[in-house]
Amino acid sequence: MPADKASTDIIRRLEDFDTRSGTVVERLLFNNRMLVVLMCLAITVFLAFQARDLTMNAAFQKMIPTNHPFIVNYLENRSELAGSENSLRIAVEAPEGTIFEKDYLETLRKLSEEVFLLPGVDRPYMKHLWAPAVRWSGVTEVGLDGGPVIPSAYNGTAESIDQVRQNVERSGEIGQLVAEDYRSSVIFVPLQETNVVTGETIDYHELGQQLEEFRDRYEAQGVNIHITGFAKVTGDLISGMKQVLIFLALTIAICTLVLFFYTRCLRSTFLVVGCSMVAVVWLLGLLSVLGFGLDPYSILVPFLVFAIGMSHGAQKMNGIMQDIGRGTHRLVAARHTFRRLFIAGLTALVSDAVGFAVLMVIDIPVIQDLAVTASIGVAALIFTNLILLPILLSYTGVNTNAAARSVQADLANLNDKDHSKHPVWAFLDRFTERRVAGVTILVFVLLGGMGLFVGSKVKIGDTGVGAPEFRANSQYNLDNKFMVTNYAASSDVYVVMVKTEQYACAHYDTLRVVDALERQLKQLPGVESTQSLAGLAKVANVGMNEGSMKWWGIPKSQGMLNAIVTRAPREMFNQECDLLTVFAYLKDHKADTLNGVVEVTEAFSKNYSTDKIQFLNAAGNAGIEAATNIVVEKANLQMLVLVYAAVILLALVTFRSWRAVVCAVVPLMITSALCQALMVWMDIGIKVATLPVIALGVGIGVDYALYILSVTLARLKAGESLSEAYFGALLFTGKVVILTGVTLGVAVLTWAFSPIKFQADMGFLLAFMFIWNMLGALILLPALARFLLVPRVKAMTS
Repeated sequence: MPADKASTDIIRRLEDFDTRSGTVVERLLFNNRMLVVLMCLAITVFLAFQARDLTMNAAFQKMIPTNHPFIVNYLENRSELAGSENSLRIAVEAPEGTIFEKDYLETLRKLSEEVFLLPGVDRPYMKHLWAPAVRWSGVTEVGLDGGPVIPSAYNGTAESIDQVRQNVERSGEIGQLVAEDYRSSVIFVPLQETNVVTGETIDYHELGQQLEEFRDRYEAQGVNIHITGFAKVTGDLISGMKQVLIFLALTIAICTLVLFFYTRCLRSTFLVVGCSMVAVVWLLGLLSVLGFGLDPYSILVPFLVFAIGMSHGAQKMNGIMQDIGRGTHRLVAARHTFRRLFIAGLTALVSDAVGFAVLMVIDIPVIQDLAVTASIGVAALIFTNLILLPILLSYTGVNTNAAARSVQADLANLNDKDHSKHPVWAFLDRFTERRVAGVTILVFVLLGGMGLFVGSKVKIGDTGVGAPEFRANSQYNLDNKFMVTNYAASSDVYVVMVKTEQYACAHYDTLRVVDALERQLKQLPGVESTQSLAGLAKVANVGMNEGSMKWWGIPKSQGMLNAIVTRAPREMFNQECDLLTVFAYLKDHKADTLNGVVEVTEAFSKNYSTDKIQFLNAAGNAGIEAATNIVVEKANLQMLVLVYAAVILLALVTFRSWRAVVCAVVPLMITSALCQALMVWMDIGIKVATLPVIALGVGIGVDYALYILSVTLARLKAGESLSEAYFGALLFTGKVVILTGVTLGVAVLTWAFSPIKFQADMGFLLAFMFIWNMLGALILLPALARFLLVPRVKAMTS
C-alpha cells in the first residue's frame, strides 16, 4: 500500500511515466537496466568460477585470542613446550585380556609407526610404549637403573613380555599412557600448526579421514581405537559439513515452498530465491578471491546471508506485486517499490553489516573471519536484492492472477466503511489502543527484566564434558568418556609455565615453590592429577633410598637433583633449564573448572613470583580455552554495546527522531535479554560458537522494525491516525514480516535434528530471535508508538 503521492498514482502505460522522476540513484539504475543486469551476470559467472577454489579448513591458532596475556606467554615459549595444546590421544584398547600380550604390543607398534608418519606430527615429542623416550627408572641391587619401557631386546616371548610389565609398573606411566586396568594404552601425538615438509597448514579434514581409516583397519584386527584432541574435533566437524549442508538445503526448500504458496507466482518466487542465492555465490567467490576460506563456524554464514536476502527480497516482491495488482505497469511498480523501500532496506542491511562488523573487536581470529565473511555477504545483498531483484521484476513482472489476489483482500479492507478487518490484522491493530498498549509495554518490561535476571547467570565457555560441538552419543564424546574413565591424564590439560634463571629449574628453592603450587592445584575438585619435575623428584628420592616412604620429599642435595633431572621426561623442562612446566589434568573443561584453576594459579603467581622465578598462565588446551573464555566474557558486553550503538545511530540517521529509534530498538533489546535467558535454560554457554548469535540476531531483527516503522511514519505524517497508519503498514510490509519471521524460524528449527550439536543450538537460538524480533515489531512497536509517536505527529501537524 502506498505511502507517498508518487506511489499512489496508478500508471498503466509506460508512456505516462516520467522517467526523470525519482532520485539520481533510481534514475541511474532503472534507466540503464540492461547494463545493470549484464554487469551482475558477468560478476556472478566470474565469482562462481572463483568459488570452485574455496577451501574448508580450520587452523588451531585462529581459534585462540593471540593477544591475551596467557596466549602471549604460550606463544613466547611454544618452541620449548611439548605440544599439549594441540595434540591427539589415541587409546588402543584390548577388548579381551590386557596390553601385555604379543599380538597387542605388535598392533600398537604398527599403529604408532603409521601415526608417526602422519603430516604435522611433532615427532620428537610423540609418546607411546614403544617410544625410546618412555622410560622406567628404579633402584636395583646394583644401584639406580633405568631404560626404555620396551627394551631393544624384546622378542615377544613370555619372559620379555613379563619384563615389559615390570618396566611399565616402574615407569610412572600408569594413569598417563597406560590405563589402570592394563587394558589399554595411549599414543600421545603432539601436532605442529604446519606441515614441515610442505610448509602448509595442517589439513584437519584429511588428517581426520586418515585417523578414521586407521580406526577401521585396526579395529578389524581385534582392538578398539579411541581418539580425542582438537584436530579430531575439527576433522569430524568438517566431515559433518555434508550433513550441515543437507539441513541448509532443507531450509532453502522450506523458504521457497512457503514463499510460493504465499504468492502463487512461480516467476517472482524463483527470482527472490535466485537473487538470494546469487548473493551467496558472490560471497563464496569473493572469499576465494580475497584468500579466505570457510571453517566449521563460518559455514553457517551463507545461510544467514540467504535468510536476510529472502527477507528483503520478499518485501520488494510484495511491493511490486501489490502495485501491479492495482494496475500499475511492471516497470513503474518496480521503480515505486524501489523508491519506497530502498532507504529502509539499505538501512537494515547496513545495520546487519555493522552488526557483523562489530565482531571484529573480538580478539579471536576465527570470529573476525566470520565477521568479514558475513559483512561481505551483506554487502552483496545490497546489489542483488535491493537493486538487481527490482530490475529483474521490472522485466518479468508477476503473475497477473497472483497480483490481483494479493490486493483483493487489502482493497476490501480499505474500502470497507465499517473498517472490518481480517481477524489477524484486527488483533494486531488492538496494540495501537492506549489501554492495550500500556498493558503490552508493562508485560514486555517484565519479560525483559526476567530475561536480564535469568540471563545474568549464563555461563562463559562450555557447560558440558567432552566436545560440546557434538551430541553426547557421538563417536568423539564416547571416545572422550573412555579417556576420562580410564586415565588420570585426561585430554583437558592445563599447563603453568615456570620461568627461572638459566640452569635454575632443578634448584631446590625452585622445586619447593613448584611443589607448593601443585599441592594447591590438587585440592581443586576439577583437578584429577598433576605432574611436574617437583613431583618426580619426590618419587625419585624415595626410589634412591630403598623405597622408604620416609624419604618422600624433594631432596636438598643438588647432586641428587641433577641425577633426577638427567632421567626426567623432556616435556618437564627445556634445554636451558630455565623453563619448568606444571601439568594439571582436569576432569573436564567446563567454565567453573577452568575458572578455579585460573584463580588459584593467578593468586599463587601474585604471591610467589619474584625476579628469579615467574609463574605464567597458561598453555595446554585447557589453558588456552581459559584464556578464550576470558576474552569472550569481556567481548560479550562490549559487542552488545557496540552493535546497539551502531543500530541506534543508523536508525537515528534514517528517521531523524529519537522516538522512532526507541520504538525500533527496545523490542530488540528485550529479545536479546530473553535469548540469554534461553541459553541458561538450555544450558548453553557463551563461547566462540555462540557468541556471534546475539549480535547477528540484533542486526537481522532490526529489519522487521525498519520496514514496519518506515511505512507507519510516512502515513502518520500524511495525516492518518496511528491505527490507520499501522494497519496500512501491516498490509504493505507487515504481511511479509510475518511470512519471513515464521518461515525462517521454522526452517532453522529443523537444525534441531542435526548431529552437530552446535548447529542445533544455533538453530534454536536463531529461531527464537527470528520469532521474537518479529513479535516485537508487530506488538511492542505499535504499543510504544501510541505513547511516543502519536503525540509528536499531532504536535507537528497542529
